[in-house]
Amino acid sequence: MTAKDGDLLARLAGNSADNGDDLWSAVAATQPVHAELRTEPEDADDPRLNDLLNRIHGLVEQRPAGGPATATTWESPADASPVTDAFVPLEPESLEQAGVTESFVESLILKFLLSYGDTCGREVARQLRLPFVLVDPLLRRMKAEQLVVYRGVSAVSDYLYQLTDLGRERARRLADQCTYCGTAPVALDDYVASVRAQSIEKQHPTEDDLREAFQDLLIGPQMMTRLGPAINSGRGMFLYGSAGNGKTSIAERVTKTFGQFIWIPRALGVDGTIIRLFDPMNHQEAPLPKSSGLLNASKIDRRWVRIRRPTIVVGGELTLEHLEVAMNTVTGISEAPLQLKSNCGTLVIDDFGRQRVSTTELLNRWIVPLEKRYDFLNTANGKKIQVPFDQLIIFSTNLEPRDLVDEAFLRRIPYKIEVPDPTEQEFRDLLRLMCQQMGIVYHASAADYLLETHYKRVQRPLRFCQPRDLLLQVRNFCLYHGRPLELTPELLDFGVQNYFAIM
Repeated sequence: MTAKDGDLLARLAGNSADNGDDLWSAVAATQPVHAELRTEPEDADDPRLNDLLNRIHGLVEQRPAGGPATATTWESPADASPVTDAFVPLEPESLEQAGVTESFVESLILKFLLSYGDTCGREVARQLRLPFVLVDPLLRRMKAEQLVVYRGVSAVSDYLYQLTDLGRERARRLADQCTYCGTAPVALDDYVASVRAQSIEKQHPTEDDLREAFQDLLIGPQMMTRLGPAINSGRGMFLYGSAGNGKTSIAERVTKTFGQFIWIPRALGVDGTIIRLFDPMNHQEAPLPKSSGLLNASKIDRRWVRIRRPTIVVGGELTLEHLEVAMNTVTGISEAPLQLKSNCGTLVIDDFGRQRVSTTELLNRWIVPLEKRYDFLNTANGKKIQVPFDQLIIFSTNLEPRDLVDEAFLRRIPYKIEVPDPTEQEFRDLLRLMCQQMGIVYHASAADYLLETHYKRVQRPLRFCQPRDLLLQVRNFCLYHGRPLELTPELLDFGVQNYFAIM
């Protein structure tokens, strides 16, 4: 308090009738002390504050006024590694923008409370992965309609909710139709837009991208030259050749040549039907790095999940049912087919020609999607929907393609690439490389012995898988007997005897 302020207060305490009003006016007009000491905003020149305000301003400008999830480029802080996803789903500002109705969200809330009991509003929003500001008004309305009651106070502007008898009865009726009470689904149109933004047709891998993807495989320059254009096409390809030459290994690494990450919805909603898309068995989750910034991460639509571009491999177990929407009659929840789960990635049909479904039926099912790049699916309620067919399909087989399919289908698979047997030098290089990886001492004389005695003399063909398989025999023998890991003719004879016993 200044001396001037003290004098004014002393005069006011005297209750002077003649000048009391003037004194109170003087106090009211007095400039506060903090205003005298600081006439400019605090930290006006603080670069960190300015940077924070600029980032907030940028997020506000970037946010759409309405419509579905928006494709954008992610910006990380300057001290973090940049995240440049081609598509980032932004948090919806309304249920209409989220593509769900109030009644549908209410049904999810009722079923969730029925399954988990008393829960606070923020926990409900976390379960549905919707912003709390969108869920809270619905909970309050359900309270007014006597579907739920307040059991207690949970946090600021939040309560602990419990179902009433009326709410419990309605929740049971809803659960009889469908037990799903998880993440609120994403509209089909939003999903189609996301696939279009992240399509593999927009990816154009270079020779360096292929070298990095296949760095753990021994692939010759001629094979690399043939694979590059086929991968760039984003269409389908046949990989054929003798068993054991790495067709499946090549197919599994093709996805690495495309962009690393994509966003997919956890579930799709089509006229009340829930189709579960995210599959932990086939999708590898890849959360944003923690250093990407709290402000940025808070704007993400949590109904989506960031994953590595999928590579789904199916073999002899494939049937036509795997290519259609499958509904669980007990839970009422539908599961997306394989081609939908592999969108923006790679779908490998391994051992093509040996599936439980005939090649003719399989190819007839896909002959139009391969050319048009879209597919038609039937939902559980009988509705037919059009979905993207955006993946690189690789048919891997050790049979001759022309013996499996007709000319009309071969025309729709523009690339037919043979994976040949390794040359003698490639076989030696692979043998030496695998010895290094397994910690086995390599001797060139032992490699000469192996090729001369067990291959050339008996006219046995070379395969890319054989160096690894034979060295595993050697390694296991040495570990069992406590011998040093070393490549010798004696150990190779043991490995060959086991490996080629009936071959």
